[in-house]
Amino acid sequence: MIANHTSTRSASKYDTAPPDTRALIAALGRPAAYPHAAETVRCRETHLSWVFLAGAYAYKVKKPVDLGFVDFTTPARRAAACAEEVRLNRRRCPDIYLGVVEIVARDDTFHIGGPGEVVETAVKMRRLPAAGMLPALLDRSAADTNLMRRIAIQLVQFHATAATGPGIDEWGQSTAIGANWAENFAQTTRVDETVLPAAVVTTVQAFVTRFIGTNGALFERRVAQGRVRDGHGDLHARNICVEGRRIHLFDCLEFSPRYRCADIAAEVAFLAMDLTAHGRADLAHEFVGAYVRASGDRELLTLLDFYVCYRAWTRGKVQALRLAESGLSPVEHATLAAEARRYFHLAWATAGGLQQPLLVVTLGLPASGKTRLARALVQDQTTCCGRARCGS
Repeated sequence: MIANHTSTRSASKYDTAPPDTRALIAALGRPAAYPHAAETVRCRETHLSWVFLAGAYAYKVKKPVDLGFVDFTTPARRAAACAEEVRLNRRRCPDIYLGVVEIVARDDTFHIGGPGEVVETAVKMRRLPAAGMLPALLDRSAADTNLMRRIAIQLVQFHATAATGPGIDEWGQSTAIGANWAENFAQTTRVDETVLPAAVVTTVQAFVTRFIGTNGALFERRVAQGRVRDGHGDLHARNICVEGRRIHLFDCLEFSPRYRCADIAAEVAFLAMDLTAHGRADLAHEFVGAYVRASGDRELLTLLDFYVCYRAWTRGKVQALRLAESGLSPVEHATLAAEARRYFHLAWATAGGLQQPLLVVTLGLPASGKTRLARALVQDQTTCCGRARCGS
């Protein structure tokens, strides 16, 4: 069964004795679990979900986790989050988010839909082309300035129609912003110093305290101008896909308006930060410039570094929290640690950790590896492009 906006899930014995997670994942990894053709099934894991790619569709199952900033530990909370994800993402992607589906127990295994006892819910999506995902485009140098301008214009159009006013405005006020930062710092106190050095924490905390303390009037003015919107909330490269002539900004943050509702500068900063973390500060520069030109919001630039720092720290936190998950292979652990370290380093650089800019010039014959070397240097030393407006 598919529900458009609300879950039809009824009470089940699995509410008090949920199915074994490993058994559920294994079952949904079988093509026979789906009511449609699926030659193979692939599972992609994030800090909050398992996404099963089956034939022409993708199914997102929420993890039963409590990370402090999100609590999916009960079936009711997961079902509500699925319904909210569909509702919110249909603002921009109505043909991708197909509804909420039930996962049922039948014949001693689990299936998507059909007869049986409901054990879980999932979001059903039309599957997007892997080659069109922005990270894939970045990896093969297929993302260019024209694409950045197109993304910026689409984002301006989205923000122009996104809700604002009571119930939203308060998330752009300095008290709320300070509370989000305080939570960020509290949730990273136990991160190993090899991933998050104490000097990085000290620099970023000082920058945040100074900026919030001296810019209260700016935050209030932004609220009064209607710059705080119920936006996307999670606009990094992995949540952008190019499909033919269309650009999809999908997978917006559904579990809390506190993190989704923010100054539009925070949303612009998110993608600018992630492009910089991918070694493409040039595209970040173009994206920000295109957004400012299309929106007329030049004041956004005053807030950009502050929100780049915030977004980088949050992404570092998310990756660092995953290091505590059981069952990680040494390779997975090392990859997560490197990603967390890179984002924390970028937050540090943006907060003024790098006192002087670094210029590296590469020379060589065509196809001799200049671009590959330059991008490797940027990814290893994000301080050279720590500020999203850097045009290097």
